[in-house]
Amino acid sequence: MLVHTIKEVRDNVKQWKKEGLTVGVVPTMGALHAGHASLIKKAVEKCDKVVVSVFVNPIQFGPAEDYDKYPRTLDADVKLAEGIGADIIFAPSPDEMYGKGQRLSNDTLTYVAPPYFYVNKLCGKTRVGHFDGVCTVVMKLFNITQADYGFFGQKDAQQFIILNKMVHDLNVPIELIECPIVREPSGLALSSRNKYLDEKGKVDALALSQILNNIKACYNKGITDISALKETSLKFLNENHDLEYLEFVDKDNLEDKTKADDNTLVLIACRVHGVRLIDNILLK
Repeated sequence: MLVHTIKEVRDNVKQWKKEGLTVGVVPTMGALHAGHASLIKKAVEKCDKVVVSVFVNPIQFGPAEDYDKYPRTLDADVKLAEGIGADIIFAPSPDEMYGKGQRLSNDTLTYVAPPYFYVNKLCGKTRVGHFDGVCTVVMKLFNITQADYGFFGQKDAQQFIILNKMVHDLNVPIELIECPIVREPSGLALSSRNKYLDEKGKVDALALSQILNNIKACYNKGITDISALKETSLKFLNENHDLEYLEFVDKDNLEDKTKADDNTLVLIACRVHGVRLIDNILLK
């Protein structure tokens, strides 16, 4: 069932809760693909009722980012989500989520701002304010759906760690479930932004997963020096790559690693033919 208003979601959830049913929420920005499908499937398996949000959230995009051209495929999204078993597809407008005529800036709108330590690194360095927007919209979705479980993809590893911190610090009664990265047969991590890539771009985008798999292979051979592991990455890059970061952090708290170990998460962000892509791998 496709709905566009907060009231419609709350009315349904209220009835579900009266019946003692568990509720799962899968927050998305639409342009759903097999990665999103895996989250919805997991939610349907674990919960009695599932709400999938489809909302391109304006407050998590920077001024020079792709909000206006971000792919929007609502009809296909509804068909995919309902086909897997989602009970509600919630597709609100910005006015519905933030109030009609609301100026969407942090001097007029109440934001949920995650700790500086967690956002002043990795994607947060170049996407200033991004995680404020993510935490704000996700907290709103948690409040609207009163969900027992929230489902997120491992590809957005920094986001998941930040949201877990938010839930813990603000005593939100929800359990977050991290689901594995889904990849194309080539190894490319699925992303809505892959639609921006032509065939040559998709070939060059394989560098991200190749770099991560090579680092893990080298680690498995006993190499723990991070500088040496980063050095192995250079051979996969060409003039079509603009590497933003390649970092080694603790998988639980994003603290920088001085030496690679089993608890190390390796994260990469790179522009490929101008399209910003991210990926990661756990060394264990």
